Amino acid sequence: MRLLLTVLFTFALPAVAWPVDWVHDVEAGKERFVKLPHIDWWEIEDPKVLQVEWLADSNELLLSGLKPGRTVVLLGSEGRVAAWRVRVSGKPLQDEKVSAAAQKACPDLKWTPLEDVRLTVTAHAEPCRQALLALFQTDAVEARALEVTLSGEVLQAQLKELQRAFETIAKGKVKARYVGAGLVLTGAVTQAEYRKVLWEVLRRSLGRFALDDQLEVQSPPAAADAGVQAKP
Repeated sequence: MRLLLTVLFTFALPAVAWPVDWVHDVEAGKERFVKLPHIDWWEIEDPKVLQVEWLADSNELLLSGLKPGRTVVLLGSEGRVAAWRVRVSGKPLQDEKVSAAAQKACPDLKWTPLEDVRLTVTAHAEPCRQALLALFQTDAVEARALEVTLSGEVLQAQLKELQRAFETIAKGKVKARYVGAGLVLTGAVTQAEYRKVLWEVLRRSLGRFALDDQLEVQSPPAAADAGVQAKP
């Protein structure tokens, strides 16, 4: 099945955080084509579940389902990053217990399924942030249908968690700070470290935010690495 989409892959903000920007479905052993205006690189969380190929002649990304499962794909275009979840022969993951826990930890959480913004919430404290992180890793909501406000307390807790992760993967090379709700990253890293930094930002951050990526990447994309591909 060929799916022609001209606006579904729009990097409106150089940002990546839970939840994912889009969810795509493909059957194991089959293919799906997604029309994109431009792409520079991509990285697959689990390359045993999904194969990705860029078709330059038609400006399409080819998603090939390898086996049933779920995986996330990071995609980069002109300095911006997006996250897709791809379900291979799977159904939407909904978890009523996780949703109920988020509602309890975040009293002002509101669902508005008939409107463009499906969920609005204020993350006022760390228990609420953790509950929302769990909720946003299900298929309950995508980034474009979310309106989330982070308190100063939550931003500081999130920043400390990110800094600990960056210390582990980049050994003090990456400095992070918030300017308003925007995360500013500075330092000099290898290409491999850069991709790890992006994954940690996704895994440990809540909601879409402006990512001011000032990192200096010291080497070009390693296209030969497993699950990592640069556009030909």
